Amino acid sequence: MYKHHSALGVALSLRPAAPVTLIRPQAAARAARFFAEKFPGRSLYAVKANPSPTLLKTLWTAGITHYDVASIVEVRLVRRTLPNAKLCFMHPVKAEEAIAEAYFKHGVRTFSLDSLEELSKIVRATKGAEDLELCVRLRVSSDYSKLSLASKFGCELSDARELLMATRQVADALGICFHVGSQAMSPHAYTQAIERVRAAIVDAAVTVDIVDVGGGFPSSYPGMEPPPLEHYFGAIHRAFESLPISYSAELWCEPGRALSAEYSSIVVRVERRRGQELYINDGAYGALFDAAHLGWRFPVRLLRPEANDETDTESFSFYGPTCDDMDHMAGPFDLPADIKVGDYIEIGMLGAYGSAMRTDFNGFGAETVCEVADEPMTSLYREEVTVEKRSNVVQIRR
Repeated sequence: MYKHHSALGVALSLRPAAPVTLIRPQAAARAARFFAEKFPGRSLYAVKANPSPTLLKTLWTAGITHYDVASIVEVRLVRRTLPNAKLCFMHPVKAEEAIAEAYFKHGVRTFSLDSLEELSKIVRATKGAEDLELCVRLRVSSDYSKLSLASKFGCELSDARELLMATRQVADALGICFHVGSQAMSPHAYTQAIERVRAAIVDAAVTVDIVDVGGGFPSSYPGMEPPPLEHYFGAIHRAFESLPISYSAELWCEPGRALSAEYSSIVVRVERRRGQELYINDGAYGALFDAAHLGWRFPVRLLRPEANDETDTESFSFYGPTCDDMDHMAGPFDLPADIKVGDYIEIGMLGAYGSAMRTDFNGFGAETVCEVADEPMTSLYREEVTVEKRSNVVQIRR
């Protein structure tokens, strides 16, 4: 793998004609250590956000030992990459064959469900196993999140009593899980959801061993600057401590975006300028799916040696390289007003879902991956760092 000290160095030295994916293992490791050390429970990495084996190994080394897998392909990938990891099959609707393979071949014991039908399926597929950790998924609000996950999965509170009681009968450990939606912008999303957990437990009068608050932990994007993650952790811990649960109950979470967003970015080249529209060589069918289809804004910067903060900027939109009109990213993306054909742009915070959603449609793709040592364009994890150099101590502050 090609390595360089910075994104600018990659652009200047390679002058790439195709998009280049930049990875920053140090950023992912920092995020993993943050969760491992500060979240008041167990953190499961949500593999769907970015299934890169290199990233998985980075997170493992930094302290993430549990992984939220949502398909049998993800089960196989993580088991192959990290033989000693604990895998939790947290998709609420699974093929019976996938459950059986996960249990008997890959040692998976943790499964989620949101219906009596799925519970029966799990029992059949595992041949009535008595060592199951089963997490009933509740439907909760996504009102505080930028991307709703409130429609497809989750048991309604009115149906939870029967499902929790039935699950308790066959589970060695009973859990309740939920998902507040992606990019939750307020800690209240979690405290509100945990109140629904309380109501479900009281109504069903069951002993609960696991409370899994799911994903949704945010990253920082233009126009989406969330509160510090410590505020989320504190709110979750206080709400968890007040629940009527087993004295030994465990608290789990499933960060995906929060662990992987800062891991990678892409370098693209401007192929045409038409007023305030820039034609670039990656787009909706590549790493910019969210920018095109969800209107997600990502941080951008011009990779030009003479670029400086005093240069006048203008707002641009992007067109990707395919023949489709829908290969369009409205932005706005703020860049120097004099940007021109042949210039290179770094588009940041694409470690979550950018690589995972990429296709080779129309023959366009990014094959080159470079590891860089510079910082991501934005971060929720840049705390005070002490760097020792010879006999001097240099302090780098946020």
